[in-house]
Amino acid sequence: MFPKIRIDLKNIRNNAEFLRQKCQEHGVEIAAVTKVVCGNPDIAKELLSAGIPILADSRIQNIVRLRQAGIDAPVMLVRIPMLSEITQLIDHVDYVLVSENTVLQEICKRKGKKTPRFIFMVDVGDLREGVWFETARSEIEKAFKIAGDRLVGLGTNLGCFGGVIPSVENNQRLLDIAKDYKFDIISTGNTASLPLIENGTLPDGVNHFRLGESIMLGTDVTGSRKVPGTTQDTFFIDCEIIECDEKPSIPIGETGRDAFGGSPKFEDKGWRKRIILGIGGQDIDPSGLYPIDEKMKVLHASSDHTIVDVTSCEKSFRIGEMISFRLSYSALLRGMTSQYVFKEFMV
Repeated sequence: MFPKIRIDLKNIRNNAEFLRQKCQEHGVEIAAVTKVVCGNPDIAKELLSAGIPILADSRIQNIVRLRQAGIDAPVMLVRIPMLSEITQLIDHVDYVLVSENTVLQEICKRKGKKTPRFIFMVDVGDLREGVWFETARSEIEKAFKIAGDRLVGLGTNLGCFGGVIPSVENNQRLLDIAKDYKFDIISTGNTASLPLIENGTLPDGVNHFRLGESIMLGTDVTGSRKVPGTTQDTFFIDCEIIECDEKPSIPIGETGRDAFGGSPKFEDKGWRKRIILGIGGQDIDPSGLYPIDEKMKVLHASSDHTIVDVTSCEKSFRIGEMISFRLSYSALLRGMTSQYVFKEFMV
């Protein structure tokens, strides 16, 4: 059945082993983030076999999935929790990122199978979650009064909303706050923070990263790069051709918005050979499809159709043939989430 994502467990495990060892050399422990694969238990088991000490996910449903698969390793919830999630959280989660003392108080009031420990999030400039660094101390003081010794860490997030690149300066902002307290965990990192380890500039005191993209894909979208020492041959998607044709490169007639409300731009290149694939925006981010045949060019996608220019390709194409792509992080996330995309482990 197609479209189908093929998953290379061995290469994912190799990436995890390499990054664990690389970070460990600099005193940094990593939590492997499984959200892009929806908490897939088979992938999680490979991460644990690679020596990863903590799994992490943003969705409580994924964490429950891991637990139901028999995985009892420590798990971290990396999205600040909703109040409606607390009942499940206290039964399944070992570490929680928090930024609201109201939520912290509600968790601490409840009794469950777990006694979660907390990492308090501080915003050092990216403008996503966390209390603003200039006023963080007063909120941390309140958090200690609520959670006591269950408040074990301080964390921040960079590169996700504002696209702020992790630096010595913004890491130091968190460390300057942390020095006033006793924290076991200083978690400043995601994949975008790896260059600080690679070039030896990570400030002393940072001891925890939360890595997903670099393990799963060997890439760093914030830095627009491949992560040195990793492989990108981890996930592939096979899509079936449902039409082969030759058409003009610009539409005929007055144009408005496309199916998603966008305004596509067209360049007149004359008549072009094109194929249509049985996959669309409901399944993947089409801008994150990277053809194995680099002479192909993905033009656009509607909900269920993806159009690819194959004029420069040396071969001809036929209906029913499969076209393979590597995936960006956003395309993988959507593909793994879609019930219409089948998943297969490579042997």
